[in-house]
Amino acid sequence: MLTTRRVVPLLRAGLVALFAVLVVFQVLSLPGQFRHMAEQEPDLAYLRWPLTIGAVLGVLCVQVVLVCTWRLLTLVQRDRIFTPASLGWVDGIVYAVAGAELLLLALLAFVGATADDPGVLLLVLLVATGVAVLGLVVVVMRSLLKEATTLRSDLDEVI
Repeated sequence: MLTTRRVVPLLRAGLVALFAVLVVFQVLSLPGQFRHMAEQEPDLAYLRWPLTIGAVLGVLCVQVVLVCTWRLLTLVQRDRIFTPASLGWVDGIVYAVAGAELLLLALLAFVGATADDPGVLLLVLLVATGVAVLGLVVVVMRSLLKEATTLRSDLDEVI
C-alpha cells in the first residue's frame, strides 16, 4: 500500500500540472473561444463577456480548491491536520464550491430560459448537481475533521 510519504508528492505534482493547465485555459483558451463564438455567431456576440467572466470565475473556483488542497497536504505532512488551522482551508474549499455552484445555477437559469434543446439544459443540470453533491460531501468531511480535531485536542490534554 502507498504511504502518505509517497502519495503526497505525487498528488502535489498533479495539483501543479492541473493548476498550470487551468491558467492556460483561463488566460488563453476561454477568452479566445468566446471571441471566436462572437465572430461566428454575431447574434450571440452580446454573450461574449458575460460567458468569459463566468467561465474565468468558475476556473478560479477550481484553482482555490487546488490551493486549499495544497495547504491541507502541507498540514498532513507536518502531522498538523487535526488542528483548527486545517478547518480554515476546508472552509476555503466549501466557499469555492459554493461560488462555483452559484455560477452554475445562474447558467442553468439562463440556459433554461433560452435553450431550445434540452440537451444543454440537462448537461448544465448534471454538472450543477454534481458540484452541489461535492460541496455537501466536503461539508460532511469538514464536520468529521472538526470532531477528530476536538478528540485529538482532548486526548492531548489528558496525556
